[in-house]
Amino acid sequence: MDLLALADFNLVARHGGFGRAARASGRPKATLSRRVGELEASLDLRLIERGGRALKLTEEGRALFERAGALLTELDETVAAISSGGDKPRGRLRISAPLLFSQTAMGKLAAAFALRYPEVRLDVTTDDRTVDMVEEGYDLVIRVNPDPDESLVGRIFLRDRLVVVASPGLTRPADHAVVPAVVRGSDQNAVWEVKAPAARSRIAFDPILRLSSLIMVRDAVRAGVGAACLPLSLVSHDLAAGRLAHWGDLDAPAIALWTLYPSRRLLSARVSAFLEHLKEAFPTGTPAELAAYLEA
Repeated sequence: MDLLALADFNLVARHGGFGRAARASGRPKATLSRRVGELEASLDLRLIERGGRALKLTEEGRALFERAGALLTELDETVAAISSGGDKPRGRLRISAPLLFSQTAMGKLAAAFALRYPEVRLDVTTDDRTVDMVEEGYDLVIRVNPDPDESLVGRIFLRDRLVVVASPGLTRPADHAVVPAVVRGSDQNAVWEVKAPAARSRIAFDPILRLSSLIMVRDAVRAGVGAACLPLSLVSHDLAAGRLAHWGDLDAPAIALWTLYPSRRLLSARVSAFLEHLKEAFPTGTPAELAAYLEA
């Protein structure tokens, strides 16, 4: 197989069209089209559907793109490492991270990483949705309790848990009483099942305020508007200082933050360096450790 033709196909697929690939690479559109045509002829397969305004990969084209992209990246990185005399992190590193983690911790993490590895160009985007790493060109994603994905590998680097908190001035309701609450987004629940040292209980609530960010929810609860269910790491210092009261832990699965990346035999030096950076920042991965990092 012609590796140059394969690289041209990967370039076109990644940019979503011959014109975009030509503008991004500075190479003639006709040359890219010819090279992809030669690759299709050599494989006796159609990889790209022609005729539409937007590029569309065939099923075989998508499969080749997903596998070839990882292999070509490994090949480029291996050549770069050999030519430079070592496996030094360099180049662009694209990361997708969830909103709350990005707002609270990612700025400091990214800055420290950039200072440590000046030859890496770090690009972090915030997104709570499930991104397609191959399709959207991410090297690493951080997700909360992700669904299993056979195409990805990863590990947990932080754990947290949800707690119900309120301003000390708000009295915890008796059984069957309803408490005013601040919730995130369109949460339709009306009852919190909580675990306290003595027993389990149910707290019915009326969402009088809906906000799009958990940081906004915390600030509203501090102001005494109502109770809320929040990650412990986000409110542990408020609890210790007496600004908030702890009504109990939510009876729900723990929060686990995962780092995920495409399954590759050879992991890039950039991704390996960032994974080690996270491990050094959160060696035990506890809520208290995350809370201390946010306050440092």
